[in-house]
Amino acid sequence: MSSKLAPGFLVAAPSLLDPNFRRSVVLLVDHRPEGSLGFVINRPADSRLRAMLEPLGLELEDSQVVDCPVLVGGPVNPSTGWVVFEHNQMPAQVDAEEVVEVSGKVSVTASRDLLEKLVQRQGEDRMLLVLGYAGWGPGQLDAEIAQGAWIPIDFDPGIVFDTPYEQRWTAALRSLGIDPARLALQAPTEN
Repeated sequence: MSSKLAPGFLVAAPSLLDPNFRRSVVLLVDHRPEGSLGFVINRPADSRLRAMLEPLGLELEDSQVVDCPVLVGGPVNPSTGWVVFEHNQMPAQVDAEEVVEVSGKVSVTASRDLLEKLVQRQGEDRMLLVLGYAGWGPGQLDAEIAQGAWIPIDFDPGIVFDTPYEQRWTAALRSLGIDPARLALQAPTEN
């Protein structure tokens, strides 16, 4: 990763009205001149993990499965699934090439095998299943930040796993000392 933005968060400014990103918090995994990749971490989908197992072809006993939430990770490739999990939960004998270490504490994978191993770990719930992702082409994210659409924030695993979804946007902004109630609701217009 070649940027100080990643790992980190992108918090949607109140003026960002795109329905895919309005009031979203994006876990920015990679940011480089060729493009950027992240996952929205505060937009729950209409289902939970147990409901997703059968369509994924994973038939596990319900008693074995941690029922973590499923999130809408972004508008790109919504049929792909990604697992965001605490790095220390990674089972032994995992192909390291299938895992992207976001930080020393958080990793991401699209591996179906690793998903199966993670959901069988009873009592462990520090993981998220996200469908789709947020992606930006060369220079696109930098331009959006310069326009004020996104507020970059340092990475904090507590926002990913310890903060309820509906509070993540506010918590991320408050980590910078920003009171969301005092932010302008619309971008200034040019004369």
